[in-house]
Amino acid sequence: MLITLEGIDGAGKSSQIPFIAQCLEKKLAGRHALVQTREPGGTILGEQLRSLLLNTPMHPETEALLMFAARKEHLATVIEPALARGDWVLCDRFTDASYAYQGGGRGVSAAQLSLLEQFTHPSRQPNLTFLFDLPPHIAAARRSQARQADKFEAESEAFHARTRAAYLARAEQFPARFCLIDASLSMDSIKKLLEEKIINI
Repeated sequence: MLITLEGIDGAGKSSQIPFIAQCLEKKLAGRHALVQTREPGGTILGEQLRSLLLNTPMHPETEALLMFAARKEHLATVIEPALARGDWVLCDRFTDASYAYQGGGRGVSAAQLSLLEQFTHPSRQPNLTFLFDLPPHIAAARRSQARQADKFEAESEAFHARTRAAYLARAEQFPARFCLIDASLSMDSIKKLLEEKIINI
């Protein structure tokens, strides 16, 4: 299975990754390996592109192209080989993030993103996507207490509101694979929801 984690910056998904991995490893019970990875990144080239994407201003379409370039390398060298071995993959962000950030946030058209998606992974979609949903003003307060912001984290509340709206539209479009998590709940409540969902995969 390919399981992905999504949400606007500050929604708290990264804080839950160790717990999600622990729940998945318990479920797999040694029958399958769990590969943890992230986007952009996950490969040597992907991490180099990540540094550019998170810190360098660029045209929105250039940003989208580089995101999908990193994703193609990631799929070819990490995700697809892992799935072919029978491993499970837990990935922090995937193509839904491009529709949310480059589409909703930056205004790149869904038609252009769809073309890139079809070129990059025409037959691969996540089996399950956890979407950590949080109002942008709460996420902004959380981000202000974190490390130095990258260019996405430093964007306006309006940008994050558009990104959130695009995420919710994706969840509405693909309800069978999205699991919406109310990220305003306590950490313990979120862990309970995640554990229940993972047990029943």
